[in-house]
Amino acid sequence: MVLFMVNPQRPKMYEKFVHDTPEWFKGAGLGIFAHWGSYSVPAWAQPIGALGTFDDPLYWNTHNPYAEWYWNTMSIEGSPAAEHQKEVYGDMPYEDFIDMWKAEAFDPDDMADLFARAGARYFVPTTKHHEGITLWKAPDNDGWNTVDRGPHRDLVKEFADAMRDKGLKFGVYYSSGLDWHKEPNMPILGDAAEYVPQSESYARYMYSHVMDLIDKYQPSILWGDIDVPKISEEDNDFSVARLFEHYYDVVPDGVVNDRWGLTHWDFRTVEYEQGKELMGKGMWEMTRGIGYSFGYNQMEDADSYMTGPEAVKLLADVVSMGGNLLLDIGPDAAGRIPELQRKCLEGMADWMAVNAPSIHDVEPVPEASPSGEGDGEPWVRWTGDGKSIYAVVDAAGRVPLRIDAGAVDVDSATILGGGNVVVEADGDMLTAEIPATDVAGPQVVRFARH
Repeated sequence: MVLFMVNPQRPKMYEKFVHDTPEWFKGAGLGIFAHWGSYSVPAWAQPIGALGTFDDPLYWNTHNPYAEWYWNTMSIEGSPAAEHQKEVYGDMPYEDFIDMWKAEAFDPDDMADLFARAGARYFVPTTKHHEGITLWKAPDNDGWNTVDRGPHRDLVKEFADAMRDKGLKFGVYYSSGLDWHKEPNMPILGDAAEYVPQSESYARYMYSHVMDLIDKYQPSILWGDIDVPKISEEDNDFSVARLFEHYYDVVPDGVVNDRWGLTHWDFRTVEYEQGKELMGKGMWEMTRGIGYSFGYNQMEDADSYMTGPEAVKLLADVVSMGGNLLLDIGPDAAGRIPELQRKCLEGMADWMAVNAPSIHDVEPVPEASPSGEGDGEPWVRWTGDGKSIYAVVDAAGRVPLRIDAGAVDVDSATILGGGNVVVEADGDMLTAEIPATDVAGPQVVRFARH
């Protein structure tokens, strides 16, 4: 398994897939994730905190803050989710939630408009999460998809059409490692990768689904999760190698993540606090929810959610280290983006309307040093392109900017969307007079490169 490994080695049969990262992905900066399923009906989990801050897997699974894991969590005897399920739904089986999921307020065009304004360059919805329900009419999955039941709609197609109409690249998430309907090996109490089905029948089932997604939707991103059966890594007619061969034929500039077993990846993934040692190493992506859950969790409030300015700071931090941020939204069962999630994205949109050049199509700046992580200085992150270097500054007044003064034209300093900035140079330190911002979030100082 590759997930969170620092230096995984590709098997020889997968080396042929290695290629340069497509420029569209390298320069994207921001993508939007969406976790939407029948778990959006109960929409319940304990908001205990972020993945990667708990050492005990049994405690994590019993109190899982991921609402999309509700079926598993409610299946653990004595768990708070089990008690909640009994109190609210009695003996009702989980399967009934699919028929309660109506998507009656789903407006993908409105979502696409919001995501584009927030600065997203790509969008990735769950097409099948661990519960096994597919959001399209998948092969061999009759009665357990959103066309046959619940919304009675091909939600993948509706997402794809709306996002592409707004100029966003469209990707697909597919739970390759777990399917509690097809292979009900639950409850999971430890490392989820240890519960991946290993049968050939499941491997072929997974293969048929992913091939169908490729052929029907030509996704720019194949985003797998957890792992794959070991037999899928081997050389056979239903292997991940055959999937990738077909995928790159259909989508030559497509990318795949690092959760398809020990096979091939175009970028590594970090999830909340887990895997942060991968940040800044090659092409990478951080993914997390606006709160502690990916799926909508009615138990989360403002204390759990990031604000727009907080999300912008996280985005700038990720981009300054050469990564993309895949920020998740969890629609409710009707298809609405919950109010606090929308408020966060609207705040990002306001900021990006002025400051997008510091996020899109930029790279890290090796001549500069970040500050503000316990060093007593204001928070500053650096990005740059061929002509400009940007200091993203969460402060006002006199602010030290740690960069080789020879890398920039000091007299060229301006505020994005504003006027000139007075900057003094002293060796590898600049000091700037940063005005207060009219838009919530950091100010961005632009320098011309020398």
